[in-house]
Amino acid sequence: MRTRRCTAPAAAVAALLLATACGTDVYGQGGTQPAANQAGVPEYGGEYEGGYGSADAAATIDPAGQLIVRSTPDLGSVVTDSRGFTLYRFEEDTADPPESTCNDACATAWPPVPADDASATEGIDPALLGEVERADGSAQLTLAGRPVYRYQDDTAPGDINGHGVNGTWNALAPDGRPASADNAQAAGGEEGPALSVVQDPSLGPIVTDAKGRTLYRFDKDSAWPMISNCEGDCLDTWKPAQPVDPEDVKGVDAELISTLERDDGTEQLAIDCWPVYWFTGDENPGDTTGHGAGDLWFAVTPSGAKAPL
Repeated sequence: MRTRRCTAPAAAVAALLLATACGTDVYGQGGTQPAANQAGVPEYGGEYEGGYGSADAAATIDPAGQLIVRSTPDLGSVVTDSRGFTLYRFEEDTADPPESTCNDACATAWPPVPADDASATEGIDPALLGEVERADGSAQLTLAGRPVYRYQDDTAPGDINGHGVNGTWNALAPDGRPASADNAQAAGGEEGPALSVVQDPSLGPIVTDAKGRTLYRFDKDSAWPMISNCEGDCLDTWKPAQPVDPEDVKGVDAELISTLERDDGTEQLAIDCWPVYWFTGDENPGDTTGHGAGDLWFAVTPSGAKAPL
């Protein structure tokens, strides 16, 4: 039986409680079932294979919701909306006083972000959020006085296709300045939280790792007891996620974080006792092309459950 041990330093009592959560107590006997109560290995549903199961969603004029800071290798920290879509500034606008000069056809390509329902998460000073009245009378979100936009050609969370367009459009850094390679270098390539939750337009809230990669669970695995059945050729395509410090996660209950010791002696991250993986077919942060693959692979929600098809 392959069991897991907690990765985070904890008192002995806490460690015992976590140990019993994934199907084994300290004596090797059955313990409490996972929170999602999805025990056992589901019936085999088809051959393991890659696949593409999620549709792209174009940027809309929806409110931003809670703004998120995402780390990128090329631009450092950039700001996204609650669904993970990159937010931009227009260099022909002004911040003092705030004024938007993107109207008509420009506003079709660069939808202004409404000011309502916007809030700041860690890494963004709430005092920097504001609004400006547009020519049509609507209220547009501002960050450090700069009007905020999405880009119509960003079709999936994590896209940054608008950065540098015509030399006048830039992804927003958390302080309202343009995101830049200099910021990435100053940050020393530092990544974001070990785990984050993004709002996928099709799947709802799902878990991503520090590189923005979607994490998945495999229906041939088991949470009771915790077992990974992805071995051999499967591991060429589905890579076990590395263990994380439960204190370095955002949006996921730290008590759901655990570690599986695999048969080869390596360790793998588990969420609510389910081993999780990233998919080599996901080329960009926010991709969910592994969701639904072979009717066996599913993006993971913050509770460790499967995202809906």
